[in-house]
Amino acid sequence: MTVHEETNPPATSGEPVPPVRGWPGVAAITASLFVFLTTELMPIGLLTPIGESLGVSVGAVGLMVTAQGVAAGLGVPFIVAWSRRVDRRRLLTALLVVLVIGNLITSIAPNYPLILGTRLVMGFASGVFWAIGVSMAMRIVPERHANRAAAVVMSGISVATVVGIPLGTLLESAGDWRTTFLIWSGLSALVLLAVAVTVPSLPSANAVPVREVFGLPFRNVRLRVVLIMVVFFVLGHFGAYTFVRPYLEQGASATAGFITVVLVVFGIGGAVGNFIGGRTVERSMRGSFVVGGLIMIAALVLLLTVGTGRIGGIVAMILWGLAFGVVQLSQINLTLSAAPEAFEATMSLNTMAYNTCIALGALIGGLFADHVGVTSVVLFGIVLVALAVIVGAATGRRTTTRAS
Repeated sequence: MTVHEETNPPATSGEPVPPVRGWPGVAAITASLFVFLTTELMPIGLLTPIGESLGVSVGAVGLMVTAQGVAAGLGVPFIVAWSRRVDRRRLLTALLVVLVIGNLITSIAPNYPLILGTRLVMGFASGVFWAIGVSMAMRIVPERHANRAAAVVMSGISVATVVGIPLGTLLESAGDWRTTFLIWSGLSALVLLAVAVTVPSLPSANAVPVREVFGLPFRNVRLRVVLIMVVFFVLGHFGAYTFVRPYLEQGASATAGFITVVLVVFGIGGAVGNFIGGRTVERSMRGSFVVGGLIMIAALVLLLTVGTGRIGGIVAMILWGLAFGVVQLSQINLTLSAAPEAFEATMSLNTMAYNTCIALGALIGGLFADHVGVTSVVLFGIVLVALAVIVGAATGRRTTTRAS
């Protein structure tokens, strides 16, 4: 990942954090991203078994993603601003406690309303992590390594996609979905311990009051345009991706094992896309976003036309994952470069837009899936990603960054 050097948050002490201590902390923060993201997206691979177990439709189960996304999106600017005087290590440990308890409750909850309420609370924790996690990693290593630390943390997205979500699906096929969430509760507890041991004290830096957070898009045209691009992209991607399992089960008669394979290859494609995007954003962040979006549209069209076959489905998902990796990294770089002087506030807005649209995408996709058919969610994804590409191509000049 490459961002402007000026995006590095200011140090909070006169002495740099020793590298030996800093990098284990970066690893712990990366692991935190892994468990947060995997927990948030886990229901995508478990829609069918959860629905059958609790007696609800796949569209209703998709609300597990919606509930967490709504809380993460709408709550984060307020919580980050209100906690601006709280040491970031203490805040992160508190967020992980919520994750541990939330996954435990999900694994034993007797009914669906309790699960939804739990996911709502977990969403607040997830949103705050997305706003503070990257900046924490950038602050606990020497300044010259800050961009590298950010890239390491963001690699947790690829790891969660390649390993986390498919592993959750595999565990469910070997046992049941409740065991999957129970295991993730234990894993989250281990990450909590790692953060407590390796991350140094980090007094809050760069946080601003709520009023200033929401004023940023009105004062900053670049940031406003980027947020619009993010909205369309996330709505389209997650509106379709949330229901990829029932789509493949209906069209390709996919088994649980094949779904696991598909999610793995999607994740591998995402890792490759992340690597490619790390190179292309150095030349043009916006150009990388547009090209990645076009590849995503092509992948969704391919899924519609030949995705009902096993080979066609795998090819389409690899291409989709690759495009997601490129676009994801591009939109983060675009956000960071739009307002580097207000890092946490900018990431709060990005998190609000991103997670709210995950929720809306899952909600709208669920409505389409239940009332029109799961094929319609893929068409929905194509239209929304196309809008993101149009905004990116029509509004921006080519933006370059220099390597750190």
